[in-house]
Amino acid sequence: MKIAIICPIRHGVPKDVEDYVAKLEARGNLVHFPPRDNPQEDTIGYYICFTMLEAIRKADEIHIWYSPDSQGVHFDLGIAFALHKKLKLINNPPDNDGKSYIKVIRTKVKA
Repeated sequence: MKIAIICPIRHGVPKDVEDYVAKLEARGNLVHFPPRDNPQEDTIGYYICFTMLEAIRKADEIHIWYSPDSQGVHFDLGIAFALHKKLKLINNPPDNDGKSYIKVIRTKVKA
């Protein structure tokens, strides 16, 4: 299965995400892992975004480590949502009252 990971990168990738990717790959999945597979030397960010767009487009599933503070997570989530991709939430972040991205993700995961 082709899986694209959405996770925070700029301020560090959680160790749990790295372990999760290793387990997916050990099971034979093809995983696009942004800190490893996106061109991080891109000083503007265009090629990072374009590479992620293509990875999400080609993936069977999108697995998300949601971080409310990550701009990249929100950008990539918008791409996955627009492409109607199957989503899987990796972590269990807290939510608030009212509208939120995590509610959107959880609703989409149930769909």
